[in-house]
Amino acid sequence: MMNGPLDLLINQLEQMRQPGEAAAMSAYQRNQFPFLGVRTPERRLVLKQFLTGHPADKSWVPLLWELPEREYHYCGVDILLALKKKLTPADVPLIESCITRHSWWDTVDLLASGAAAALLRNYPELQDECGNKWIASENMWLNRTAILFQLHYKDATDEYRLYRYIRMHAGSKEFFIQKAIGWALREYSKFNPASVEAFIDKEELMPLSRREGLKWLQRQSGESS
Repeated sequence: MMNGPLDLLINQLEQMRQPGEAAAMSAYQRNQFPFLGVRTPERRLVLKQFLTGHPADKSWVPLLWELPEREYHYCGVDILLALKKKLTPADVPLIESCITRHSWWDTVDLLASGAAAALLRNYPELQDECGNKWIASENMWLNRTAILFQLHYKDATDEYRLYRYIRMHAGSKEFFIQKAIGWALREYSKFNPASVEAFIDKEELMPLSRREGLKWLQRQSGESS
C-alpha cells in the first residue's frame, strides 16, 4: 500500500488500462513516458469523483510523481491546481520538483501557468526570489517556467520582468524556450499591443519567437484592414 486513500485512485486507474490507447498516447509525447491509455476526460472524471470523498492532499503529489505512467503525473498536476489558492512559500520545492522531474511541456506548462503562477501572484515577494532563480537555472524547464508564470496575469503583468527574462534567453537555440518567449509575448500583446510590437521590433529574437509573438497582432491588423 502506498497511501490509504490514494491507493483507491491508483487501483481504479489501473483497471482502466488500454494498451492500444497507451501506445498512441506515448507516441504523441515522443515516447517520453509510458501511459495507462486513459483519456483526459475519463481520467479527470475519476479524479473528480475521488476528490469528492477524499479532500485533495499535497502529500499525494510526490507519491504520484514516483509512478511511471504519465496519467499519474497529470493527476498530481490537477491536485496542485485544485489546491492552488492554498499554496504557500513552503510549497516551492514541491513545485520545482514536479517541474524538473519527468519534465515535458504537458506538465510543465500547467505547473508554470497554474500552480507557480498562483503561488507567485499570492506571494509577490517570491517573484524575485523564484523567478530570478528559475530564469538563471541550468534547467531549461525552470527557464520556461520563469518566462511563462505571468502568462495569464493579463494587465497585471510585470512588463519589466517579462522583457528582462526574455532578453536573457532571446538567443536560445532550444525550441521550448523560443516557443515560450513567443507565447508569452503573444498573450501580453492582447493587453499592451504597442509595447509588445515595439519590443519585438527592436530586440534580436529567434525567428520562431518573433513569429509566435506577432501572431495576435498580425491577426488584429488583418481584421481591421
